[in-house]
Amino acid sequence: MTANHRPRSKLGATVTLAHGGGGRAMHELIDEVFVGRFGVSGGSEDQARIALADLLAHGDRLAFSTDAYVVDPLFFPGGDIGVLAVNGTVNDLAVGGAIPLLLSCAVIIEEGLPVETLHRVAESMQRAAAAAGVAIVTGDTKVVNRGAADKLFITTAGIGVIPRGIEIAAHRAAPGDAVLINGFIGDHGATILNARGDLALEAPLQSDTQPLHALVRSMLAVCPDVHCLRDATRGGLATVLNEFAQSAGVAIYIDEASLPVRDEVRGVCAILGLDPMYFANEGKLVAVVPGERADAVLAAMRAHPAGAQAAIIGQVAALPAGVVTLRTRFGGERIVDMLVGEQLPRIC
Repeated sequence: MTANHRPRSKLGATVTLAHGGGGRAMHELIDEVFVGRFGVSGGSEDQARIALADLLAHGDRLAFSTDAYVVDPLFFPGGDIGVLAVNGTVNDLAVGGAIPLLLSCAVIIEEGLPVETLHRVAESMQRAAAAAGVAIVTGDTKVVNRGAADKLFITTAGIGVIPRGIEIAAHRAAPGDAVLINGFIGDHGATILNARGDLALEAPLQSDTQPLHALVRSMLAVCPDVHCLRDATRGGLATVLNEFAQSAGVAIYIDEASLPVRDEVRGVCAILGLDPMYFANEGKLVAVVPGERADAVLAAMRAHPAGAQAAIIGQVAALPAGVVTLRTRFGGERIVDMLVGEQLPRIC
């Protein structure tokens, strides 16, 4: 429903402290913005109630994840904070091999936020949840004084179920494995940087935010023994690779020529002296699979819309243990270390 066709709100133009005070105003805010739109299952209760049999039908273990979203600006090419909150938690579950099913949503709202902004974000979350096939079943709202937050913060938690026989973990990377990624790196980080207006670039950048659970299912269908999966969000590809190498005590070698990076992202990095391997992504996963299954997994990834630009980008070796090395386009090598600090603040 667009703003022009939305029924007249009882809430006023902006969120006030009364909307977080526990009384009538708060209940009107929750009912108008969230309850009807999300179909929250708990009604007036303080918790959602889920039949265990419905969960056990999907597998034998629960996956449970939570994350907070503080992106600036709230709206950007390709998405907004609401889409990030849904897709991010869906993806955190998916890279454990889980089937995402249920989400919770807690929002911290700064006094003075336009009610229309809150509606837009909630609508985005509703669409993203429907597209991912998950339900937002419970939540909470808090309103804080003007200046105590920056417009809107969202925390989502998610529950999924891991099918029997799936064992995905960072420590399972082994010599001989191949390393894959499902597409271009750095799109989200470059988009947020450009959306802030600091560079005034006209590059056609767009966030890559998308749910990845269906892609993971396609990969597992051809290789149930995927060793490692991780979505490369803050800290980017480089941080994920270091987490794998250190957890498993192995070496990872990446070929720079194989890394999929858009020319626009390379341009932003060249201007600022940054490395796209450390830029945040919101729709990219890194996979480590047995070397003999790499081509089959790559084909399955490329057959899915979320993996059309997938590539094999490197290999796992025994030594030097815990180290990630980039083989450059010029024939040299350099160590890719864990990100120290934050390249870009308020990115996701």
